Amino acid sequence: MKHLLSALLAVTLFISCSKDKDEVKDYTAQNEQEIKEYLAKNNLTAQRTDSGLYYSIEEEGEGNNPNSNSNVTVIYTGYFTSGTIFDKSEPEGISFGLNQVIQGWKEGIPFFKPGGKGKLFVPAHLGYGSKDYHNIPGGSVLIFDITLKSVN
Repeated sequence: MKHLLSALLAVTLFISCSKDKDEVKDYTAQNEQEIKEYLAKNNLTAQRTDSGLYYSIEEEGEGNNPNSNSNVTVIYTGYFTSGTIFDKSEPEGISFGLNQVIQGWKEGIPFFKPGGKGKLFVPAHLGYGSKDYHNIPGGSVLIFDITLKSVN
């Protein structure tokens, strides 16, 4: 009987741990607060979209804005609110279709015109979600310094 109880306890703990690993955590409120604090601390202003994306256009650029299906060339640096850089393009930029990137870029890049510069503040639900992705911890707010080099 004692072994049966031990086995049931072990199975229960295993199942509980497995569920925790698969659980998707909602970081929306935490990310919102983190972005607002970052903006205030760095004396920045940004627009907020209905989805929770924040963006700031520092230089307008010229020409037509891309749409969510456009192919673009972007020069960028991606970092956390701590300032730690997690990704950076080459100086000549990188080209891709906006249908191939995280939701925050699909929504945010169309605010830029060619030659335009600014920042995107991407909450986790518009980035990589609640799970770790390469060197990006789950639930992370992602900040991108963006220059839209061209709409191809």
